[in-house]
Amino acid sequence: YELRQYEPAKWVSTVIRGESQKEAMRQGFWKLFHYIQGKNEREMKIDMTVPVTCLVKSGCTDFKVSFFVPFEHQDSPPQPSDSDVFLEERKAAAIFVRSFGGFASPEKYAEEAEVLARTLRNRGQPFHEDFFYTAGYDSPFKLFNRHNEVWYFKK
Repeated sequence: YELRQYEPAKWVSTVIRGESQKEAMRQGFWKLFHYIQGKNEREMKIDMTVPVTCLVKSGCTDFKVSFFVPFEHQDSPPQPSDSDVFLEERKAAAIFVRSFGGFASPEKYAEEAEVLARTLRNRGQPFHEDFFYTAGYDSPFKLFNRHNEVWYFKK
């Protein structure tokens, strides 16, 4: 694993409730994709960025799916016109990251998160255990050399 320091940044997000993680990712992705395709107050097209993250909380069926707002729009991103889509400012954070390849399923993300959690506990690293983020970096059409991550926030 690695420990990364992230600066404060704006993300565009949506929360999908009561669906499987896979379905929440699908629905959330399309809501956010429509936002970057111009479903926003300025009808502005915004470049797709990576990663696409999904917040997974223990025992919870709400999934927050997010796109990173590109650097050139960080100061004033256009407001979403879909009431289910919102802008959020994530605070600076130290994040433990585990990377892995292949096509990531919710099961694979959970497995990788468990390996990371176990490693952090064994090394006495304090982290927020009640949630993790999945981070995907590739289009579904990319077949090889895929990059996925799970993130735990350092306490």
